[in-house]
Amino acid sequence: MTEQGFVRARRPEHKQQRREAILDAARDLAERSGVRNVSLGGVAAAVGLAKSNVVRYFGTREEIYLELAAEAWQEWRRTVSERLRTSADPDDILAALTETLADRPLFCDLLSHMSTNLEHNVSVPAARAFKRVVLGVIAELGAQVARVHPDLTEPEGIELIGVATALAGTLYPVSNPSATLVELYAQDPDLAAACPPFLPTLRRCLAAFAAGVPTLRGSGSAVTWTAGPTAG
Repeated sequence: MTEQGFVRARRPEHKQQRREAILDAARDLAERSGVRNVSLGGVAAAVGLAKSNVVRYFGTREEIYLELAAEAWQEWRRTVSERLRTSADPDDILAALTETLADRPLFCDLLSHMSTNLEHNVSVPAARAFKRVVLGVIAELGAQVARVHPDLTEPEGIELIGVATALAGTLYPVSNPSATLVELYAQDPDLAAACPPFLPTLRRCLAAFAAGVPTLRGSGSAVTWTAGPTAG
């Protein structure tokens, strides 16, 4: 990607174009080499700007990817919502959640870096905006799950969504090992069990959770995944 035709973005539409160009460059780099391998300098070079110009729009590399993560959450919500409208039973719900996550490697990669990386070195306003999006998506999809699933209450549906995305973020890097681990598993097949397949593992774990969580009602062990009426 090259520098925009305007040298300095002064008009609002030019600033928005430049902001979108930065996000597009960061997304493309992450899809090709993984979120962890992209630097702020790399993003700046890809979009044809100096790092000092990039930080006028995003204070840090982490803020760029936090915004991309928020966009990914919202896009995932739209797709899952559409599938839940035609879901007829619990198996359909699990398929909707797990298959849409498996279809979004960048989203899963972002999920794997959220709490350990992307939520650090960011401003409070950036973190607040991101958390509002995430909690809003979890609450909305959880409510939709509860309307379809015969055995889950709305809070339990919300928990299922939170667990699904948390597990996806944990499983993704394990299921997509580094080149070193790929070589290791080829040399030592007995160690390859440490590399579980993403989709069937995620689906089995969510099935177990959905079956088990109703048995905990009244135990006081419920987990809160929303921030009250202001979330979203």
